[in-house]
Amino acid sequence: MPVKLTAPDPASLLPIAGVRLGITSAGIKKPGRRDITLIELAAGSRVAGVFTQNRFCAAPVTVCKQHLDQMVQRGGDIRALVINTGNANAGTGEEGLRRARQTCEAVARLMGCATEAVLPFSTGVILEPLPVDKILPVLPAAQADLAPDHWSDAAHAIMTTDIVAKGASRQAQVGGRTVTVTGIAKGSGMIHPNMATMLGYVATDAAIAPGLMQQLVKDVADVSFNCVTVDGDTSTNDSFILVATGQAGNNEIDDDASADYAALKAALSEVAIELAQAMARDGEGATKFITVAVEGGRDHAECKQIAYAIARSPLVKTAFFASDPNLGRILAAIGYAGVMDLDVDTLQVYLGDVLVAEKGGRAASYSEAQGAAVMHEAEITVRVVLNRGPVNATVWTCDFSYDYVKINAEYRT
Repeated sequence: MPVKLTAPDPASLLPIAGVRLGITSAGIKKPGRRDITLIELAAGSRVAGVFTQNRFCAAPVTVCKQHLDQMVQRGGDIRALVINTGNANAGTGEEGLRRARQTCEAVARLMGCATEAVLPFSTGVILEPLPVDKILPVLPAAQADLAPDHWSDAAHAIMTTDIVAKGASRQAQVGGRTVTVTGIAKGSGMIHPNMATMLGYVATDAAIAPGLMQQLVKDVADVSFNCVTVDGDTSTNDSFILVATGQAGNNEIDDDASADYAALKAALSEVAIELAQAMARDGEGATKFITVAVEGGRDHAECKQIAYAIARSPLVKTAFFASDPNLGRILAAIGYAGVMDLDVDTLQVYLGDVLVAEKGGRAASYSEAQGAAVMHEAEITVRVVLNRGPVNATVWTCDFSYDYVKINAEYRT
């Protein structure tokens, strides 16, 4: 079961002026499953995204990036997003690209916009053709369902192996106006975003200059979705999209050094971090939510490198599942992380508040009973203090249980 995670109250997911969502069923993988989401954006909305670095990226990722680039060059608006679950449309070659574009063309006809103003997204089984024969006929039903308060329905519709729908909202004061941020995401397994199978959509009614959108989405991704791992597998379909409709009435933010930019980034980051942590809490078969904090590094890269070495280790993750304080596995992960000039004699390792290692070995004050007590908790923090600089980094992950193997062994059946 997910670790201290429940689906958000639908009423807590605040509407965003200029965004409407419609959901319907195409029965892509399961009959009656609501697996198509259509998101309509008001004219003038700004859109930016970051995507998987996987070289085998899915057809919708390729098409989405092309459409974003084309609309930026034209100075045009993205008017719709279309999302399907049950099929990733990845590893499908030219035919996959054709089917992704065919879906965009059908949505464009319905919405009365250019094909390039539609962004496609898919998640599900890889190496299977996208069933456009099921998707295209139900798009009018998705359009008919469009409403500003369907965020919760959309959060459920984009799920694959997720057990819990993921959504969050915040409000903040920006330029003397109340701006709203709402986001949804899916992800439970094949989670190790390297952005630049998770999907994340965050929208705000704030007004922000188009030239700052790409920087803003990257800034937010770097403190949220790029800090979570379930199993170390970067999906072919990872996408994080940021939408700003500009309908809150604030003066357009055009300076990334301004207080307004900082306030908006903070609100967006809070939502994205909550969604990212929810993925680890809902990791396939997860029983523990684990925070890995690396402190006192020379730079962010080495802190992240060590944090991910710990968080991705199957041996570390299975020890957490067993509540076994086999802490040599953590030390080994630190040692093989690739920071070649790391002096292990100067660092400390903590499990919760318990000092477990220092001066290159086991801390004199540490007892197995202390470690076992921490390992039995549902939420655990591992702290590595490098003592070689001023930089910190945090990564979130989960344990590996028997159910992780079972879920993934049976994924296509």
